Amino acid sequence: MVQTGDPTGQGKGGQSIWGKPFTDEIRPTLKFNARGIVAMANSGPDTNKSQFFIAYSKQPHLDGKYTIFGKVIDGADSTLDAMEKVPVTNKNRPLSEIKLTHITIHANPIADAMLASKR
Repeated sequence: MVQTGDPTGQGKGGQSIWGKPFTDEIRPTLKFNARGIVAMANSGPDTNKSQFFIAYSKQPHLDGKYTIFGKVIDGADSTLDAMEKVPVTNKNRPLSEIKLTHITIHANPIADAMLASKR
């Protein structure tokens, strides 16, 4: 997986837009069941700030522990493949900067999961 969202670039900082940590919004219908799931990084329950991560593969052991808020769909193969191939240090930090320059929001994953659970 890749973690990002620290405006300081150090991997330890960042605040939420509210200036303080915010509570988890965990939905039992949203799972780490595919490549490209996007979720908030945290240091324990209800400690979300600005950092988030993208899973490179299924991660079922993370279900119910992190707020899932999206899924990479366009560029899932090319973009994630390129990010995954970036050489890293012994602390798993990339040797060269990775920047997400733009995103497009296509759907609401919470609404999609709610619809799927009603079928």
